[in-house]
Amino acid sequence: MKNSKTLFLAVPLLALLLIATLFSGCTGGGGDTTPESLSVTGSTTVLPVAQKAAEAYMDTDLQADIQVSGGGSSVGVQAVGEGTADIGMASRDLKDSEKEKYPDLVQHVVAKDGIAVIVHPANTVETVTTAQVKAIYQGAITNWKELGGPDMAVVVVGRDSASGTREFFQEAVMNKEDFVPSQLEKNSNGAVKQTIAQTPGAIGYVGLGYIDPTVKALKVDVNGTAVKPTVAAVVSGDYPIARSLNMFTKGEASGLAKEYLDFIVSPEGQKIVEEEGFVPVA
Repeated sequence: MKNSKTLFLAVPLLALLLIATLFSGCTGGGGDTTPESLSVTGSTTVLPVAQKAAEAYMDTDLQADIQVSGGGSSVGVQAVGEGTADIGMASRDLKDSEKEKYPDLVQHVVAKDGIAVIVHPANTVETVTTAQVKAIYQGAITNWKELGGPDMAVVVVGRDSASGTREFFQEAVMNKEDFVPSQLEKNSNGAVKQTIAQTPGAIGYVGLGYIDPTVKALKVDVNGTAVKPTVAAVVSGDYPIARSLNMFTKGEASGLAKEYLDFIVSPEGQKIVEEEGFVPVA
């Protein structure tokens, strides 16, 4: 009698559980509601675009959790190569040593950028050649009066060894030759810009997205034509110090990583690229 009573109570309870399960499956927003996370790290040049894109994407996908951090291009490549990050950001192409160490990395070009040579706004020099910039960074030119500017010592400011911007600058401007040992090395575009803004004799280089009224971007003499570092000049190919901005995945992107990358090259994502002062690629 007792067993019959227990069975009498258990059957409706199981039915209710079954109905609840089915109902949950029909109203759960189309499937699994488990939060999906994505880690993105690397280049401080790509960082502002990655952060804004992550915020915009997460507004459309409430289950996505995208964490973005800097550290430099070398940090980004190593992190994605070693599997400690899902996406590595780099403002340069892979080095040969990185291609050999991480052969399965896949490149995704999300924007293009120009490298602006910047000085303090009070500096009267307006235009330089790439040869003059190289001479400054080698220590061959040490006073601004040698370029028609004020009698003031040049303070050379650059990036640290983890920087993709430094790698690109050393290849494109320095022809892979060494920097002057007295160069002040900073760990981000923002730190370079701040130092230039506070130091009258300083010279530095940053991505186009970091130019603002606190510094002056020098024109670059290209065959007798002074070219300003602008988005339009990068698009036209007139500005000579330009590069691709990249995100790398280990193997082909899938899941949230693919959706995030697709978003960045979508019209909405490329609008963010443009708003941050870089050049759209789609």
